[in-house]
Amino acid sequence: QVQLVESGGGLVQAGGSLRLSCAASGRTFSSYSMGWFRQAPGKEREFVEAITWGGSTYYADSVKGRFTISRDNAKKMVYLQMNSLKPEDTAVYFCAAIKGGSCSGYGCYAKSSGYDVWGQGTQVTVSS
Repeated sequence: QVQLVESGGGLVQAGGSLRLSCAASGRTFSSYSMGWFRQAPGKEREFVEAITWGGSTYYADSVKGRFTISRDNAKKMVYLQMNSLKPEDTAVYFCAAIKGGSCSGYGCYAKSSGYDVWGQGTQVTVSS
């Protein structure tokens, strides 16, 4: 089973960019599909983007055209490039892993309860 550690969060002005990284340990990383979720104070955890073990991607409408997920299996890394950031993007961002073949379609990847492993989160704050 993989373990996940996020990094790259911070404080940025509206309109700016950040790249979050998620480092995975474990020999079976390439067989996992990966997701990014976020949770703002007082709100439920919400889906941001996912990339399957096969490279397909899914994203929430709220980040369409602004955020991009990618993975590097050789480095056991997952990235979330965030551009044109808005104050409403402020949240703790979590990386999560789900075993390949366990999920199919947007509805499955967008459901946090389906993920097997979670990182500790990294704070992103966007000032107006």
